[in-house]
Amino acid sequence: MKENILFQLDMCWQLYLYHMNDLGEEEALWVINPAGLQVRKEEEGWRIDWPETESYDPGPPSIAWTLWHIMYWWSTALDCSFGEGTLKKEDIFWPGSVEKAKAEINSLHDKWVSKLKDLSDADYGSKQYTKWPLTDRSFLDTALWLNGELMKNAAEIGYGRFLYKTCEK
Repeated sequence: MKENILFQLDMCWQLYLYHMNDLGEEEALWVINPAGLQVRKEEEGWRIDWPETESYDPGPPSIAWTLWHIMYWWSTALDCSFGEGTLKKEDIFWPGSVEKAKAEINSLHDKWVSKLKDLSDADYGSKQYTKWPLTDRSFLDTALWLNGELMKNAAEIGYGRFLYKTCEK
């Protein structure tokens, strides 16, 4: 079970790394529609948009917002599964650059992999570590959810890069 989860996570991670290759600031902050989800620079720092609904109306988010979203769900999953479980989305900040975001995501990845490797098959089947985003499910389901979330976000980053290259011509 553990080997399968780690194998699937590694496949998702490789896609993420591929799409992150040579990503620059301008490209990461670009949005096709100004109403799309973004990280927005303000006098006191960065403000993170949060969707009111799951509507398609605003269009795709910026790549920077997607990177923040990875930091959000991975930090929250780690905190809820192996920490105090008190982290809120307002506690997760945009670090101010793509390089800093990449470093944070790399750190979260390494922490998650370490936790996954430490668990037994019985741990994967238990509900002990399952507090967010799923409840009353096995930790296996949480690990599978996280792999799916990483794959989805990696694909969104790739699609954002395709849009940027197409629209900037």
